[in-house]
Amino acid sequence: MKFRPSRRTRRTAIGATVVLVIAGFNGPALYGIASEKYHDYKINQPEYKAANGHWKTVDVPEKYRINTIHAALLHTGKVLLVAGSGNDAKQFKAKTFRTVLWDPVKNTFKNIPTPNDLFCAGHTQLPDGKLLVAGGTRRYEKLGGDVKKAGGLMIVHNENPDRAKTIKAGTHFTGRHNGKTFEAKDSVLVPRAKKRPDPVTGQVKVTASVARVYVEAAKRGKRYQTGTEDNYRVSGLRGAERKNIYGIAQKLSFDKKDFQGIKDSYEFDPVAERYIKTDFMHEARWYPTLTTLEDGKVLSVSGLDDIGQVVPGKNEIYDPRTKKWEYLPRKRFFPTYPALHLTDDNKIFYSGANAGYGPADKGRTPGLWDLETNGFRKIPGMSDPDKLETAMSVPLPPTQSRKFMVLGGGGVGESKKASEKTRIVDLKEPAPSFHDGPDLYAKARYPSSVILPNDKVLTTNGSGDYRGRSDSNILKAEIYNPADDTKKPVADPLVGRNYHSGAMLLPDGRVMTFGSDSLFSDKANTKPGKFEQQIDIYTPPYLHTKGKRPELANTGGGEKTVRLGGTASFRSKDAGSIEKMRLIRPSSFTHVTNVEQSSVALKFKKTADGVTVKLPEDPSLVPPGWWMVTAVDGKGKPSKSVWIKVPRSATAKSPTTTPLSP
Repeated sequence: MKFRPSRRTRRTAIGATVVLVIAGFNGPALYGIASEKYHDYKINQPEYKAANGHWKTVDVPEKYRINTIHAALLHTGKVLLVAGSGNDAKQFKAKTFRTVLWDPVKNTFKNIPTPNDLFCAGHTQLPDGKLLVAGGTRRYEKLGGDVKKAGGLMIVHNENPDRAKTIKAGTHFTGRHNGKTFEAKDSVLVPRAKKRPDPVTGQVKVTASVARVYVEAAKRGKRYQTGTEDNYRVSGLRGAERKNIYGIAQKLSFDKKDFQGIKDSYEFDPVAERYIKTDFMHEARWYPTLTTLEDGKVLSVSGLDDIGQVVPGKNEIYDPRTKKWEYLPRKRFFPTYPALHLTDDNKIFYSGANAGYGPADKGRTPGLWDLETNGFRKIPGMSDPDKLETAMSVPLPPTQSRKFMVLGGGGVGESKKASEKTRIVDLKEPAPSFHDGPDLYAKARYPSSVILPNDKVLTTNGSGDYRGRSDSNILKAEIYNPADDTKKPVADPLVGRNYHSGAMLLPDGRVMTFGSDSLFSDKANTKPGKFEQQIDIYTPPYLHTKGKRPELANTGGGEKTVRLGGTASFRSKDAGSIEKMRLIRPSSFTHVTNVEQSSVALKFKKTADGVTVKLPEDPSLVPPGWWMVTAVDGKGKPSKSVWIKVPRSATAKSPTTTPLSP
């Protein structure tokens, strides 16, 4: 009989050998190699995993590797990975737009035909399980040195009260005074003028209607730019139209041109696995936030419009039943990708976090927004209030607490400022005010936070400077416990992740991380960065602790639909060990923005063969759609999730809308 050392003896021997090897090396390079080997050995030990969790890279075949900008968990258990043009101007010019569907259980992939450039769109879950994707890219930005033709905004006027006019792409506008010619880059409909009787004289007054279109000079060269306002004749017009329709433009120059958005809107069907076109939004939007409301309708806010300006407070609502968009009757301005979370009574909590574009002194104050009255109640106490761009915000579990945390962030634009602060607010207080929680692991822009089933929050990555500049990517992660306001460091991520990165919870309790778009790849900022296409999986400590995880299964077969206030039963032979039941919303993440993330505590009773849960009655707590039910035992170990569908509630409030432009 051969002697076989025990597992513990072998592990101890390996560790001792590694230490001896390190001690025997003379050169720093060899020492570094040995240290790396020891690190790899250490992080793969069961004790380390049980305390800190473990990271693993997903094996993605080359044909399915994309610049993942957006990711959403679908009720099929698959994850939609969307690149569009992937922040690659060459791909945009070639009209190469990518979407990949990933099955994390089977680790299989499928390329999905992508109808338009959905790069920098907004997205949210719909009541029937489809994913609404709205907005995207019409034009890439051009920096001052890259602009070859003078261009800018042309305001087209129509003084004819009887007829609208379509100005087609390619139409020429020639200045009456400067004589310079510019070309419309898109088609635009100019509505007919408005007729209104004067309340004093009774005479009818005609007010010209206006529409906007981006124009560029017909020829290259500095001499074709303008510096002052001019009135422009429109080519191709005849008769009275030549007088009634004209353009007015201010400076048309070689200044930097920002990205432009599109009005396109699609639903992605997880069963058919394809995009379905819906009605257009009224406003083009690039970098918009979409938030599902308590009646299942969707709020669309902000974004850059079709001429590259932040949408001036024109917000709109999507009705999944009609597939159409309508304006909110009053305006409210936000910077792009504002963090807007649904809260009590169909109100919207704005955490102040945002990403991308907008003036530094407008629309950045946290508060509660009443969609019905358009009232906005400011919430004081925010630390580092000038560092909320690229911050992360998350509802602290369970969502019934109505507490929110805002993590990290940086200064507006390409600022070098970054914050290590976490700020917490309790919206149930009579006069809500932010206070600081424990500091993050570092000053961090673009941190990604994920609610775990055990009522804790994982935060990972980010960078200390804009887009990882000066080699500032942060290879750290930590888990925060809202119950006692403490945190602990956990296993370090495998790669740096900053701009265009994200993270989300999978149905089996693991966490996926994706993306990163560093501006440079070296500390001196001389070498261009490369998009991080690697996808990683973090397995939290609760899945490495001793003992099996609780089991949970649907009673009966097929789809389970549970109304608000209703009950549902689930089979579990581990019912005796279950201490919590959680209802978890599938995530939809992009640009440090995941406004649907939510983990709702469920009341439950243990039965002879499982558990029976009762859903809350509040539609603002549980908007309609597909949700994951998860059981958690006394050690914090979660079951694999079971999906249920929550229909619209008859008590859900619906915001007032108008079919007309404000």
